[in-house]
Amino acid sequence: MVKLTDYEFIELWNELKSPTLVSKKLGIDVRNIHNRRRNLENKYKIRLISSHHNAQDYYVRDYMSRMDVDIDNATIFVASDAHYWPDEISVAHQAFVKLVKKHKPSILIMNGDAFDGASISRYPKASWSTVKMPNVKEELEAVSDRLGEIEKVAGNAKCIFALGNHDARFESKLANLAPEYEGVAGFALKDHFPRWLFCMSVMINRNLMIKHRYHNGIHATYNNSLKAGVSMVTGHLHRLQATIFSDYGGTRWGVDTGTLAEVDGDHMIYGEDSPMNHCSGFAVLTIVDGKLIQPEFCAVLNGVAYFRGQAV
Repeated sequence: MVKLTDYEFIELWNELKSPTLVSKKLGIDVRNIHNRRRNLENKYKIRLISSHHNAQDYYVRDYMSRMDVDIDNATIFVASDAHYWPDEISVAHQAFVKLVKKHKPSILIMNGDAFDGASISRYPKASWSTVKMPNVKEELEAVSDRLGEIEKVAGNAKCIFALGNHDARFESKLANLAPEYEGVAGFALKDHFPRWLFCMSVMINRNLMIKHRYHNGIHATYNNSLKAGVSMVTGHLHRLQATIFSDYGGTRWGVDTGTLAEVDGDHMIYGEDSPMNHCSGFAVLTIVDGKLIQPEFCAVLNGVAYFRGQAV
């Protein structure tokens, strides 16, 4: 085993740019290499970039920060805004499970708001509604059940959970009311779903950003791709659409992954029965030679999920 100073480790990393190669060079377990990499990045406010493309490389410093993924070719399923409630299993969720089992993607991403947090919302109740809001325990059980169904068919896929604003309700409530319990097991949402890698956003090959939300409004996907400078995949708005954007730098995409929930589910009572430009479904992304090609969608229309022209 070879011991290096911080400077020597950084120099070696920048030469090899691979946790596996650094591990072999130093005779140190690869997990310790990842830990030192993370510690040095935090200590010196730098980023030690990996360029190892022979295998999938996933790296995240902290579950509240960005995850970097380097991968040449992959199929990625991205769903968002499931807002899982007890006893509500949407058509889109069932289609997601079925198509994951069939197509065996490399990566699965729940892009925010799998947890709804109806009972701990900062918004006051609007009325004496006949809809019973589930409590936190009931919601956690529902999320666990639905994610468990996905896990059973996920195979070797990496399961990534990018946090959304509704997911944040879980920890923000506890952090504000009981800050003394920081670090106690169960007080972070990630503690309840150990199979999933938690993060705030996912950057793939430094040209595709996947996070819960960015711009709002009817032109959100256009503005996302324009202002991000890379292809951008978001949820939050419950639409299901893609916008192509080209300039002298090339072509990129702005994608909204819709909602994995039913558009008229009980969690949507806040909409006051107004027409909404929402669509139930999810996105299927294909990476070829490190670049995103045209996105595809599984969309639920009139209660039936369709993908590539076929009913799921």
